[in-house]
Amino acid sequence: MDEQQRRQFVNEVWQRFEAVQDWAIANWPNPEHPLSTSDFVEARKEILALGQARHARPSQSGEPEPEQGGAQYVDVTPSPWP
Repeated sequence: MDEQQRRQFVNEVWQRFEAVQDWAIANWPNPEHPLSTSDFVEARKEILALGQARHARPSQSGEPEPEQGGAQYVDVTPSPWP
């Protein structure tokens, strides 16, 4: 996936997310504690992160795919402090 395709994808995800966000805010069943756009900040951060290079496939980062002898599982969660 090249940079232009990635941008187009992120833009489309963003537009669809905004539509879902608007629907969720309008249809939230608890009027005593209404939703607002601030309730979706973390989701927006994740969508924007899709445009970063860290989401490139492992083969693009120089690491072999599992079928080529690469790791079957890559632990991305840091270990807790001892």
